[in-house]
Amino acid sequence: MNNIITIADGAGGEKMDHLIKKTFLKYFEKNGEKVDVPLSELDDSAVINGIVFSTDTHTVQPLFFPGGNIGSLAVAGTVNDVSVMGAKPLALSTGFVIEEGFSKSDFERIIATMAEMAEKADVPIVTGDTKVVEKGALQEMIINTSGIGVRTPLLDSNIEEVRRYREYKGEWLLDSNLEEGDKIIVSGRIGDHGVALLSFREGYGFESKIKSDVAPVNGLIEEVLKAGGVTTAKDPTRGGLSNTLNEISEKSGVGIIVYEEKIPVSNDVKAACEMLGIDPLEIGNEGKVVLGVVKEKAEEVLDSIKKHPLGKNAEIIGEARSDVKGVLMETIVGGRRVLHKPIGDPIPRIC
Repeated sequence: MNNIITIADGAGGEKMDHLIKKTFLKYFEKNGEKVDVPLSELDDSAVINGIVFSTDTHTVQPLFFPGGNIGSLAVAGTVNDVSVMGAKPLALSTGFVIEEGFSKSDFERIIATMAEMAEKADVPIVTGDTKVVEKGALQEMIINTSGIGVRTPLLDSNIEEVRRYREYKGEWLLDSNLEEGDKIIVSGRIGDHGVALLSFREGYGFESKIKSDVAPVNGLIEEVLKAGGVTTAKDPTRGGLSNTLNEISEKSGVGIIVYEEKIPVSNDVKAACEMLGIDPLEIGNEGKVVLGVVKEKAEEVLDSIKKHPLGKNAEIIGEARSDVKGVLMETIVGGRRVLHKPIGDPIPRIC
């Protein structure tokens, strides 16, 4: 099994992390002098001459799910990867690989949804490519989207606000910027996307109450930058909140402690996860953001998030601490448990 690619290698978590570091970085790590944030940072986007650039490929099954489809996921996913760097997304490209025999009416539904999502995010799709492959060569459709964005005065003013309270060398909202004392904020309830998709795919019935959270978060990011004090931002997609917190902790070299009672999870998602034996903290999300914020600004940033339609269930869930290693969670019943980086997302093919 060590000589073949498995589903877990592309599902976020430790196996994907190993594949990226041992294979992609081995050959692609060398970068030109003009790369401000290089591939080796393994952040949501690269920065080249001040231009933020990201790409994402979507293989979700089924293509249509409660709350969205592969088209809305493709647009929102790339908009979000550019946005969490602190940039303003400017434009997207899109590429399609379609299996012969795919329904033209379903294809048009997907394209219409992409147009609607791009308009909602105010980020146009400006170029693309389409390929059709033989029947059986893939499962219906794969979509790739790439996006570019630029630095804005909002990011500069946010960084100035951070520097009012501590020394800060960061120029972008990188995973490695978290420092002791920073508060951790999550913008809303976690687990909705993965549970809704799995339930619909397997026929469990939870999708009647749970829908995907897929949404572009660039407007939300603009609001938190206006408040200022944000040091890092990341969307908790594959591997969920656990994977996101572990990546930030590892790259920043600081421990994180979170409080279970503060982590927003809907009762429906909790019930579904208990029945299915999965951890909501390890389930991918598609419309949420995890933020690191200087403690002096945390409440103000939280208030700004709660005023946004995507942030009404936001919470301060923890803080960065130098007296802990990795990520720990204080449980509701008492005591602490380690939040490990998951091997992979427990629900495959959700993005």
